[in-house]
Amino acid sequence: MPHAARDRDLDASLRADVRRVSTLLGESLVRQHGPDLLDLVEQVRLLTKESKEAARGEGEATGPWTARDVIDQVRELLAGLDVDEATDLARAFAFYFHLANAAEQVHRVRQLRVRPEEDGQLLRTVAQIADEAGPEALQRAVNQLDVRPVFTAHPTEASRRTVLDKLRAISDLLSTTTAEGSTARRRQDRRLAEIIDQMWQTDELRHVRPSPVDEARNAAYYLGNILTNTMPELMGDLAELLSEHGVTLPDDGAPLRFGSWIGGDRDGNPHVTVDVTHEVFQLQNQHAVRINIGFVDTLIAVLSNSTTIVAATGELLDSVAEDLANLPGLDPRVRELNANEPYRLKLTCIKAKLLNTSARIQRRLPHEPGRDYSSTAEVLADLALIEQSLRAHTASLVADGSLAAVRRAVSTIGLHLATLDFRDNAGKHHKAVAALLAAREAESVPAGVPGSGPASAAGASGSPAPVGGPASTVVTDTAVSVDPAAPGGYLELGPGPRQRLLSSLLLSPGPLAPPSSLKKKRARTLEVFQAIADALRQYGPDAVETYIVSRVRGADDVLAAVVLAREAGLLELSGAQPEALIGFAPLLESVEALRSGGQILDDLFSDPQYRRIVQLRGDLQEVMFGYSDSNMEAGVATSQWEIHKAQLVLRDVAARHGVRLRFFHGRGGSVGRGGGPTYDAILAQPNGALAGEIKFTEQGEVISDKYTLPELARENLELALAAMLQASALHQEPRTSEAERGRYHAAMEEISGAAYGRYRSLVEHPDLPEYFRASTPVEQLSAVKFGSRPADRPEAGPAAGPGFGKLRAITWVFGWTQSRQIVPGWYGVGSGLRAARAAGLQPLLREMISNWHYFQSFISNVEMTLAKTDLDIAAHYVSTLVPAELRHLFDDIRAEYELTVAEIRMLTGENQLLDNQPVLQRSLDVRDQYLDPISYMQVELLRRIRASEPDEALQRAMLITVNGIAAGLRNTG
Repeated sequence: MPHAARDRDLDASLRADVRRVSTLLGESLVRQHGPDLLDLVEQVRLLTKESKEAARGEGEATGPWTARDVIDQVRELLAGLDVDEATDLARAFAFYFHLANAAEQVHRVRQLRVRPEEDGQLLRTVAQIADEAGPEALQRAVNQLDVRPVFTAHPTEASRRTVLDKLRAISDLLSTTTAEGSTARRRQDRRLAEIIDQMWQTDELRHVRPSPVDEARNAAYYLGNILTNTMPELMGDLAELLSEHGVTLPDDGAPLRFGSWIGGDRDGNPHVTVDVTHEVFQLQNQHAVRINIGFVDTLIAVLSNSTTIVAATGELLDSVAEDLANLPGLDPRVRELNANEPYRLKLTCIKAKLLNTSARIQRRLPHEPGRDYSSTAEVLADLALIEQSLRAHTASLVADGSLAAVRRAVSTIGLHLATLDFRDNAGKHHKAVAALLAAREAESVPAGVPGSGPASAAGASGSPAPVGGPASTVVTDTAVSVDPAAPGGYLELGPGPRQRLLSSLLLSPGPLAPPSSLKKKRARTLEVFQAIADALRQYGPDAVETYIVSRVRGADDVLAAVVLAREAGLLELSGAQPEALIGFAPLLESVEALRSGGQILDDLFSDPQYRRIVQLRGDLQEVMFGYSDSNMEAGVATSQWEIHKAQLVLRDVAARHGVRLRFFHGRGGSVGRGGGPTYDAILAQPNGALAGEIKFTEQGEVISDKYTLPELARENLELALAAMLQASALHQEPRTSEAERGRYHAAMEEISGAAYGRYRSLVEHPDLPEYFRASTPVEQLSAVKFGSRPADRPEAGPAAGPGFGKLRAITWVFGWTQSRQIVPGWYGVGSGLRAARAAGLQPLLREMISNWHYFQSFISNVEMTLAKTDLDIAAHYVSTLVPAELRHLFDDIRAEYELTVAEIRMLTGENQLLDNQPVLQRSLDVRDQYLDPISYMQVELLRRIRASEPDEALQRAMLITVNGIAAGLRNTG
């Protein structure tokens, strides 16, 4: 079928599904509340539709005055509702949207099902690399491949899991095609109606804030579905695809792994304690063992090979005998039934050892060799014995098939399910180090700093000088000493002297001070590193790989965390067997930090102790980029350009030192927080910045959107793999000439400079904090109980400007998005493009959008955000909620919006936004007819809340609108 006809059929199916679930919801509303509620819903929906048409000069009415008149009718109608009616109306529109959204997900699945196989991006990418670079280059790219989505608990998913589960059931039903009027359709509609009724009677709001362990359970739910239902088939298909070009996917390799921050991210979340971390590890292990046992059970059913027919290797038979001796409790009946089936016996022993591992971990007992596993490598070694025996006895097909699938799955899942990253801010680490040094001084323990003996660091009497504490530190070329009579101390050292002191401490013999000598607050920071050491002993080396340091401004900020890791036994640099059990990653999240990133990395690599750590970690250094705070500080154009430039600088610094980099992109769902299509984002990275390895966060409502349905999960993972293969194999060299790059970068500097100036003029305006709080529901967001993390920072962060205090970037983006202004996603871009055009760069800009993937991706994401922005709806927020003396800021926002739309259209040649993305354009049109009424409801409810005493019922109704808008726009945070 031609593509155009196929797309028309799919669009018709989508519209039919939306009508179907809308009708069923309407029937449910009548069953629950009678016809009056349905009549009210239809009245509001039609009025809001009329207002939109009138504003565009469509429909029977024309002229802006008519649109205003219709909006006044909506306002009058909503103002007359009592709180119960308002709540039911808000819920009805939120539910309409949820159901329409579920239908749209099914539509995306249908598109994938009818897509010709040759149109798959992974297939095309593999063929392109084999054709352009050759099978050897493809094999190298595959060997390097390490793509890691990292699930976080950042609070932007408004819907409860129980609601998401019901929506998943609706999607599953809609995806099964039935003929209209058939018995199967009637049964299906009966089941859909039942689920919709149950949804209506389910409270969609959380009354208790989820704990980090609750969030870990939620992540484990998604990971379990992905690892069980999506990954085995995806990896098998990739292996088969590669084999067509003579390339192999290692059976024990894990080209796609998952990470998590849940239970490890302590930065700004006081609820993530060491006890929580231990509980999360145990929970993940339980899920991992259960999934692995499921795979082992499938192999037990398959590997019925009998030694009465074919032999097995002596190594396998010996290992079975050893296992049986170590596992005397194994069911005697199994031994008897499988006496001549060594593969089944071996797999049964593997299963028993996995169960023993989980039991041992729950009881916090030490590893028992032969009875349980200490690491994923031990499980894989047992499976390798089976593989070798099968190959030696004419069973290569099953070795390359069912067994290879299980080996890849176990490589990915391990004993830990997802590798847990840890994060905390640099200030805490420095305070903990200072406390250790003070405790050491108080106990009169010699400093033990190399080079600080009597000749270099002693006082006049020749006795050793103490280090740290409330004394002033003096730095010499070879040592750091302290004048105990002076008032300063470690925390008052400059970055350079502090770096040298920290580096020297890494070679100190023994601990700096006993952990028991620290006060509770500082001891908690050190306990985190001790928890990491415990996790590595319990689950193996893949359980934790990286400790992330936020608020990094210099190399000393990273080294302070390194010293604490040494105190916990995670590092040993001075002994006969040096080791570094974890790596460290600076998080660059402000414009200043991004611009200093090259110097920070150069200082770290130039430090002999830190360079040794990197060497022990395979000459690999991870660096994380924070999109949220840099955007809040500088606007989207400058934020994303500074991150792009930082990668170029860091790439070159690492190359000079012989280190390879793994970049970790801290992306949120919204463009203002680094969001946008993953495939395009990866290909937009600078040449040579990616060599098979990448990490990126997945958070909030993006997780449910991408990973709820197996086919959508597979497509998203395929796209990430395809982009990384292409970047690694075909994008190590520049795709443009040096002269072109020079012109392009100069143009981006022009755009960024003007955009930054325009953005800062807004966020530094003294009226903006009050305008922001008045025009958005930001003050209500903390009551939504999205997640365990507080809505504000415990300490002041890099706020947008004066008056924003401890406001998090997540809350900043979420507030603007709820009111449909979405300032963080586009503000300033129009001014930047206009400045470039005024400088005579319009032809160059058109060349850039044709030839430069970074610029294409940037403009595309801004355009999408502009399309989701609705300043007619935003104007209703402003006219109703914002004092007259503050509304001038909305005039400024509207002017910049109109300028940005005009500049984007001039650049792309489009008549309307998203003309080049018709699927997304249609999707947003479908969403708007459900979103707009929810927005009008939110304005009315906010007006009442602000005009009255605190009212729990009003607050509940308002939070339902927050939930509906968040679910509707999908990438709100």
